[in-house]
Amino acid sequence: MSEVRPGPGNALTDVAGLTVGNAHDVTCQTGTTVILCGENRAVAAVDVRGGGPGTRETDALAPGRLVQSVDAVVLSGGSAFGLDAAGSVQLWLAAHGLGYKTGGPLVPIVPAAILFDLVNGGDKDWGMDAPYRALGLQAIEAAGVEFAQGKAGAGYGARAGGLEGGLGSASAVDPVTGATVGALVAVNCFGDVCGDDGRFYAAPFELGEEFGGCGPSQKVPSGPVFPKLGADAKPYARSNTTIAVVATDAALSHEDTQRFVTMAQAGLARAVRPVYTPFDGDTVFALATAQGPSVDAIGLARLGAIGADVLARAIARGVYEARSLGNSWPAWRDKFNKGL
Repeated sequence: MSEVRPGPGNALTDVAGLTVGNAHDVTCQTGTTVILCGENRAVAAVDVRGGGPGTRETDALAPGRLVQSVDAVVLSGGSAFGLDAAGSVQLWLAAHGLGYKTGGPLVPIVPAAILFDLVNGGDKDWGMDAPYRALGLQAIEAAGVEFAQGKAGAGYGARAGGLEGGLGSASAVDPVTGATVGALVAVNCFGDVCGDDGRFYAAPFELGEEFGGCGPSQKVPSGPVFPKLGADAKPYARSNTTIAVVATDAALSHEDTQRFVTMAQAGLARAVRPVYTPFDGDTVFALATAQGPSVDAIGLARLGAIGADVLARAIARGVYEARSLGNSWPAWRDKFNKGL
């Protein structure tokens, strides 16, 4: 039987129907990413596990709600300020004739989640002119199949433990169901994504050399894995939360999409240690575009398992692709690449 392999772009946009746009503000060291679902929209679900989430429209995605499909998902820096980005995305969609049909004006459904990058450098003294509405508009207008990773979009101001964080993406094609699964993630976690030897916790799931091909660590931790913090360290100074989208082109019901995201969320635990802390707002959205095959319960289980692997890979890619912004913490490549 053929093995799971990456899609042609090894990115979320290998899932038919989805495009991605990024925008960032160099002065503020923050950014926004928009995942656009197109005219056919996408069935959506969400799984929130972090202790400090910042979200919009997640209640609307719960099982049993009226609206089960969305027009776009927004991931943004800026903590609660970043939720403003979804407003300009919603207005753009309505102006382009996209949204939920109400019998009156179209109402675009745009869930969003934010990460905390307010103390990661940059000028955040924006007064009444925070950049996020502008960033949301720039990001959706830039939406396409190809997009930047690393220091881009919602991952621009991100930090991953003691390293630069970033935006990462990956995909996989399931040879059994024929469905494609993709993930996109802004990695800004309290925990670490690699050990002291620089080898990613997600290494067992790597396909090819998508994040360096360094392989897993030979050192098995003898106790709990926890970041090395100074005696007077403040958790908020680590700037936390990992936010992501996992998606498939399979035709899934709303209930099945919820099961898909519940399974795929496990990818965070495979790639970040520790995860779901009180200081993280870890949130994962799922999208099902129905432009691929239908699947039965066994097929759904396969897609959920693949989704967890893909999300873990995307997390490692986001950190691997990140470059230093000149702050006091290094990029992975600067600290580890020469020694591996």
